[in-house]
Amino acid sequence: MKRALTVDDLVIAGIWLAAGLVAAFLLRMLLRWLRKHADRTRWSGDDVVVDALRTVVPWAAVVGGVASAGAALPLTKAVQHTVNQILTVLLIFVVTVAAARVVAGLVRTVTQSRSGVAGSATIFVNITRILVLAIGFLVVLQTLGVSIAPLLTALGVGGLAVALALQDTLANLFAGIHILASKTVQPGDYIRLSSGEEGYVEDINWRQTTVRSLSNNLVVIPNGELAKTNMTNFMRPEEQLTILVQAGVAYDSDLDQVERVTCEVVAEVMTEITGAVPEHEPLVRFHTFGDSRIGFTIILGVGEFSDQYRIKHEFIKRLHKRYREEGIRIPAPTRTVSLQQGPRQGTTAIPQQRVGGDEAVQGGQAAALHD
Repeated sequence: MKRALTVDDLVIAGIWLAAGLVAAFLLRMLLRWLRKHADRTRWSGDDVVVDALRTVVPWAAVVGGVASAGAALPLTKAVQHTVNQILTVLLIFVVTVAAARVVAGLVRTVTQSRSGVAGSATIFVNITRILVLAIGFLVVLQTLGVSIAPLLTALGVGGLAVALALQDTLANLFAGIHILASKTVQPGDYIRLSSGEEGYVEDINWRQTTVRSLSNNLVVIPNGELAKTNMTNFMRPEEQLTILVQAGVAYDSDLDQVERVTCEVVAEVMTEITGAVPEHEPLVRFHTFGDSRIGFTIILGVGEFSDQYRIKHEFIKRLHKRYREEGIRIPAPTRTVSLQQGPRQGTTAIPQQRVGGDEAVQGGQAAALHD
């Protein structure tokens, strides 16, 4: 038989409810203090865990206070059961959201630490978050007495139909997972595709890869296309790379002097220009007897792909200035062409000379000389 509600019951329920609220406030203050200490650590995973606890622990204290207050009241079994179910579902929901936040945050932390860049691979973050939320939803249904076995069977049959309807989307999803799992491309890498697109990988999500070009524009590439195309990754196996600069000097140059001066300029650029590799050994390799010059290659060290433009710019400026100071001549291309006019009797051939791409006629204007 149901007992009548008394003032003592209300007082006890109020005390339990107030105790739950006070406990939630104190726990939140404690977690705020822990958050300040977590900020001082080098690992960002503890920040994620503390932030999640700041959400779930105070709510758990409130739910516990409400449940204790309900138990102190003379409620019927049906009402008590309904209240307990509501509070349990609320607690499961809060825990599920907090767990999804923790798992997603930890996955984001791992991806950031491995790639070494600010951008994260959101495909793994989104997948783990959806999985945790789905598990929490199934637990709620089980708590409410709903059998999840038929639901799982229906999801299996429906999933097959959805998979057939979303072949392209699923292909991009699994292509993105394969790209990240194989570690051929990670956020922050500089890539160049065989189709000509190139830039820094900003993010790889469930459908597409976003690439930021040097002109600061975003190029969106479907994961399936990225997995099938030929690609050059300039950040792997390491970020440092070498670039080749072609040059040439006149045949009357002292090649020992040319090599010495060029190596000095390379060493100067490597130590003074940001983005260069100071420990790079200067290298000069002569390789060609050209039409008007002896060609050679200078090898420069670059810390990152985008640094090569600035380093090459400074190197060419300094090398040209140093060659002028040392009297080393860089000849312009020269080619002599002999033109024969028509087979007219008494006509004389006039030689022409092409110098640096401009035509000049030796001996004045071309004219036909007759007897």
